[in-house]
Amino acid sequence: MNELMIDIFNDILTIEQSDLKKGYFKDLSITEIHTIEAIGMYVPRNMSEVARDIGITLGTLTTAVSNLVKKGYVERKKSENDRRVVNIDLTKKGKLAYRIHAKFHRDIIRETIDGLDEKEKNTLVNVLEKLNFSIKEKYDIKTRTNRE
Repeated sequence: MNELMIDIFNDILTIEQSDLKKGYFKDLSITEIHTIEAIGMYVPRNMSEVARDIGITLGTLTTAVSNLVKKGYVERKKSENDRRVVNIDLTKKGKLAYRIHAKFHRDIIRETIDGLDEKEKNTLVNVLEKLNFSIKEKYDIKTRTNRE
């Protein structure tokens, strides 16, 4: 089971990297696309929230966001209420990258469940939910909100 899980995880990352490198967004790394995903589409977020969601330090996120700003995917804005707070938001280019990456995930899921009957799909979902819950509970991982 260990080998199977590692194999699946590594295959998905490899496919994700390959998909990025041959597409319009070849200037993005997997880490950067996941940072874009964590920022989300609709509501500007402060840096601390995003860093917490993806489990990195504020300093690491600051470096990542600086690179994404230079590449035109993210913009920084000072909060209207508290000028010390920096909010980040996706640009049009960032939102397009987000949407294309979300489509990649939907396609992977569709291909994964294609050919399964309803009972098999329900079983797969139940097993994945239990695995997800177990990992989050054991390692005290907070559930990320869905911003799509």
